[in-house]
Parts: sequence; structure tokens; C-alpha cells
Amino acid sequence: MASRDMAQRLSNWQALCKRITQCRACPRLVAWREQAAQQPRRMFQGQTYWAKPVPGFGDLDARLLICGLAPAAHGGNRTGRVFTGDRSGDFLFSCLYEAGLANQPVSVGPGDGLELRNCYITAVVRCAPPQNRPLPEERDRCLSYLVEELALLNKVEVILCLGAFAWQGILRALAQLGHAVRPFPQFGHGNTAQVGPYSLVASYHPSQQNTFTGKLTKEMFLDVLHRALRMVRT
Repeated sequence: MASRDMAQRLSNWQALCKRITQCRACPRLVAWREQAAQQPRRMFQGQTYWAKPVPGFGDLDARLLICGLAPAAHGGNRTGRVFTGDRSGDFLFSCLYEAGLANQPVSVGPGDGLELRNCYITAVVRCAPPQNRPLPEERDRCLSYLVEELALLNKVEVILCLGAFAWQGILRALAQLGHAVRPFPQFGHGNTAQVGPYSLVASYHPSQQNTFTGKLTKEMFLDVLHRALRMVRT
């Protein structure tokens, strides 16, 4: 019975990923992601960019979900995997490896052997946005994918939100699943909230702007990550 349930969830997840990667609902984002592929950074010259929406990635039985803002133009938009191919991803996967949630500390791209354990990573918006700033209407068009993901990942108990945009996006998605809270709990590094059956934990986003300036250190992030893991029911 359990194997049939997993097979069905895997099939549903694959169908969701296919619909995500085919989406062209936001003209501004479509244009930007494709422009980035046509104008690669010097270090990526000659590489073929994914240049499509990026689905989530990880363990479908995960109890911990990590949610970010959106793919980076020369990160996930290039590699086709969320938080992969940029400095934010380098920081994140190194920490996940130290916490025992990944089998290796680096994420290069699909086919590199990376596996996540009890962890799934996704984003509120699936296309790379200009200046990393999706418009409210772009967020709202994309939100249904996050709602479907949350419904499909039926063992998730704790959600780690990377940045205020992810925090607010998760709260909006949970409201669509019948877990509305008003007013929204305040975002702040280390803040927590209980929303329906989910425990939310907030962290600063591991962007270069935060990690290079010391606003978010590896020790700070690992502390929040371990706090989230302690909140998972055993």
C-alpha cells in the first residue's frame, strides 16, 4: 500500500514539474529568463542554459521544506535545479551537508549525484526575475504551483523560509490550503510561527549581499537549520 502511494505521489510530482517547466504565464519573466540565456556571464560562455521555470527538488517524504524566492538568472535558470549554480546555493548545500540533509556539499546540476534526505527545496516564483524582484501579480500567478507542492508533500511538518518574500509567499500559499492567519506573523531571522499543522521558521536569505557582509553567517544559518530540525516530530 505504501509503495503504491509513493508511486502515485511520484507520478503526480513529475506531472507537476512538467507543467511548471512549460509555463509561460508571465511575459516579463519569460523574456528575462531567455535574455539571461542569450547573454551569459563570461564564466558560463558556451554553456546551454535551462532558461525555463525551475521546479522543486528533493525527498518526497521530507518533513522539512525549504523555500526561497526564485531562481537566479545565472544559477537555477542556467542549471535547471533550484539553488544550484550560484553562491547562494553553494552556501545552502554546504550547510545542508553539515546538517546531514544532503549526501554531498556541492550542487552542480542534475546528474551530479546529489540527494536530499528528509528535505525538499522549492521557491515561491519559478522563473528568474529582473533584479530578483518578482512583481506581486507574478508571485500570485505562480503561487498555485507552491500550493500543489505543499499538498503533494504530505509529510512536511516544518517550513524554513529563506527571506521575507518566501515567508510571505508561504503564508499566502498556506492560506489557500485553508490555514489563513491574520495579521501575517512578522518576518525576522530566527522568528517562528505555527500555521495550521505547519511550523514556520524564518532565516535571512543566503544571498551574497547577506553572506558577504556578515548579515548571515554560516553559524547563524546552521543554528536556524538545526532549530527547524528539532521542531520536526520524532
